[in-house]
Amino acid sequence: MALTRLEKVQVWLLKAAAGVLFALFRLLSPRSGAPSGRRKLPPVGSPLLLMSATRLAHKIRRKEVSSVQVVRAYIDRIQEVNPFLNAVTKDRFDAALQEAKQVDMLIEEETGGEEVLEDRLPLLGVPLSVKESFALQGMPFNAGLVSRKGVVATVDAPPVALLKRAGAIPMGVTNTSELCMWCESNNHLHGITNNPYDFERIPGGSSGGEGSILGAAGAVIGVGSDIGGSIRVPCFFNGIFGHKTTPGVVSIENQFPICSGRQAEYCSSGPMCRYAEDLLPMLRIMAGPNAGMLSLNTKVDLKKLRFFTVPHDGGSPMTSPVSEELMAAQRKVVERLEADLGVAVQEVHFPEFRYAFQIRGTYMSLPDKEGKPPTPFVELMGEPGKPVRPFWELLKRMVGKSDHTMPAIGLALMQKARVTEPSAFIVQQKEKLQKNMDELLGTDGVFLYPSYPRVAPKHHHPLFRPADCAYTGILNMLGLPVTQCPLGLGREGLPLGVQVGAGKLQDHLTLEVALYLEKTFGGWRDPGAN
Repeated sequence: MALTRLEKVQVWLLKAAAGVLFALFRLLSPRSGAPSGRRKLPPVGSPLLLMSATRLAHKIRRKEVSSVQVVRAYIDRIQEVNPFLNAVTKDRFDAALQEAKQVDMLIEEETGGEEVLEDRLPLLGVPLSVKESFALQGMPFNAGLVSRKGVVATVDAPPVALLKRAGAIPMGVTNTSELCMWCESNNHLHGITNNPYDFERIPGGSSGGEGSILGAAGAVIGVGSDIGGSIRVPCFFNGIFGHKTTPGVVSIENQFPICSGRQAEYCSSGPMCRYAEDLLPMLRIMAGPNAGMLSLNTKVDLKKLRFFTVPHDGGSPMTSPVSEELMAAQRKVVERLEADLGVAVQEVHFPEFRYAFQIRGTYMSLPDKEGKPPTPFVELMGEPGKPVRPFWELLKRMVGKSDHTMPAIGLALMQKARVTEPSAFIVQQKEKLQKNMDELLGTDGVFLYPSYPRVAPKHHHPLFRPADCAYTGILNMLGLPVTQCPLGLGREGLPLGVQVGAGKLQDHLTLEVALYLEKTFGGWRDPGAN
């Protein structure tokens, strides 16, 4: 759909303003992000780092390898790569080794056989990384907020507790954006996290530390949360798999910040991993008693599904155009699906996607059923004290004195300027889109959609195109399950990828497509390989 004259003017003004702001930002900000010296990660050395969690657990149960050996291999890898990435903010290596020793003793003493262990402890002895906004008992729990420095979790978030109960061994916690509300994992408490494929690029956010350490083979499985793309964007930028579950299936309790207003309707916790075969068993564990809401035991025949592809958002003036490289990658997926499965992939367009950024902003601000609005961002920024004053923080930021990042300050300023009443037009667009998507997908429909308009951008660049995350954010507002799948590396050696979505509670469909895409396109690639 062609842009109107007014929209063309808006695009020009946005680009001009972005250019000026970026120049000012570079002038006022110290250079950060890329470490000096080495420009590439060392390649993976240990073969234990090249196995899925499912395979590792199998080998540990059969005593083909010990949990201590696996945990030591991951400790060595984290210590090798984290100085370049700043992904893991706090480790628990000593405790992990002790727990691994207990696992090996348990296996030696088990008399019921391997099958009993597999049924009771499917991830026994497997290392796990945890996003720092999830409570992990005894570990920092601050979501990158300077004022929460020293806050330590006293309990485990339910998904973490369930993974630990299944035998997984937490290795540490990983970096996030400030208050988990931005697509770059940078804060003034832990610093900035780098992309393992290019240290000058971002790993995404808010689960960017998870994405970075997983992409670097410093972890095999991890947990993330997603209210606007916080699982899918880091998985895309770091070349790994991730799943945004249907909301309400996996618990979002004991995370910080806490959802308020209607935000819980759009937020999901889910698995992040390097190998697609780990997605379903992780989801089954993380869902706990809610696993029955999903058809995870149902065998999926891909040839019987209906496939759709949505190549772009229709040309929103708020977002960057999808790069030709990413559109070509999505076309290759379509070609392979048609050739390999004998299905017809239908190209569809939804004009309402043009308003994705506005839809997300509107619905994230809606009050709950009792009429209580979401907690103002200035209050979260001041937690546990008084609300901050964003204009004052902006002035302090200009002289390097603020404890807050520019994205956080910018979001607080946007909230101050936001109109209180939601736009009837935007609400109408969302309701129409919801109806059309639900009717199209049903219980057997799967669609492809770009994850982001371009491959991982350089540090701080998303600050000047904030609406580009609308490609993921709109699917939160629709409440759909989505799996992020890698599609190899592009011209610059950076990961390509695509979102695979389905109807509500049809998570098993996208997980099966992820297995197919891994087999077809090769899945995760070692960023240190030649």
